[in-house]
Amino acid sequence: MAISTYKVFLMKKGTTTYEKLCDITGFPSMMGAPEGLDATTLTDGQRVYIPGIREVEAGLAFTANYDKTTFDSIDADKETEGDYALWIGGTESGGVVTPTGSNGKLEVKGYLYPSIDEGGVNEVIGMTLTLMPTTPVTIGT
Repeated sequence: MAISTYKVFLMKKGTTTYEKLCDITGFPSMMGAPEGLDATTLTDGQRVYIPGIREVEAGLAFTANYDKTTFDSIDADKETEGDYALWIGGTESGGVVTPTGSNGKLEVKGYLYPSIDEGGVNEVIGMTLTLMPTTPVTIGT
């Protein structure tokens, strides 16, 4: 069954629970494939590989519409390591969408840096939230 990107959320852990950080317009690949380690011997007819460590971007880039309040809040915390997550799935009631992560949660610790994107004529101003991971991305519960 296919799943839509509708109801995908960037979350930040507060004191005890995760809360939606901001509405996002895009998210990166969170769990890369492992690097292939060449295990070829002189008797192999072709190269063979074993899995190494997962390759994840040094900066996981989330995109969002620019909002000064959100930007300033993230910028004020950029030097503080935080707990972040991408939650897939939510509920909707009375026009209000609530994150649940019912279709998956990917969690990671790191530092989040905001930047304002370039723009052109008749465009929405965007911002990029770059997450520098300090732990491996894990599948949450």
